[in-house]
Amino acid sequence: MLITVEGLDGAGKTTLVAGLAEHLDATVLREPGGVELSERIRTLVQDPSLHVDPRAEALLYAAARAQLVAERLEPLLEADTTVILDRFVDSSLAYQGGGRRLGVDEIRALNAFGTAGLVPDRTLLLRVAPEVGLARIAGREADRLERAGGEFFARVAMTYDELAAAEPHRFVVLDAALPPDTVLAHAIEALT
Repeated sequence: MLITVEGLDGAGKTTLVAGLAEHLDATVLREPGGVELSERIRTLVQDPSLHVDPRAEALLYAAARAQLVAERLEPLLEADTTVILDRFVDSSLAYQGGGRRLGVDEIRALNAFGTAGLVPDRTLLLRVAPEVGLARIAGREADRLERAGGEFFARVAMTYDELAAAEPHRFVVLDAALPPDTVLAHAIEALT
């Protein structure tokens, strides 16, 4: 089973993923990352000193994802392993498709090629107001995407909502403003 966890920066994805992994005895992977090539790409796309064109950004994320799918994700799923993935294609649909205004359909096509059409069994969307998420991460050094501003994150949040509404059988929307233990309990209930 492939479970993905999505949401804005500061929504609590890392906390939820850790709780789910403990409860489900699952393998955890992150995006971008999870394998050497993807980790190197992660360093590039997060570097605040680099100017990265939005199309190049979308291609880099898709390349990192393609390598992760081929090298780790497909073998794990073929071995009947439950995998929890911290971000996946929906992140690119929301951030590059909506936030960067490259178009959700265009980003979906690019990633369908990169992942050979792999779709999560269940996606947990941690819904939080952009200003709340940004306030939660205010104390840490912001990466390139986190510096994109409020309007950008409003578009990302709106795109996530549209994705969840379009696929209610796959998405479970969780209120990330609730205490972390409550969010975890709701996520476990949704998965069982």
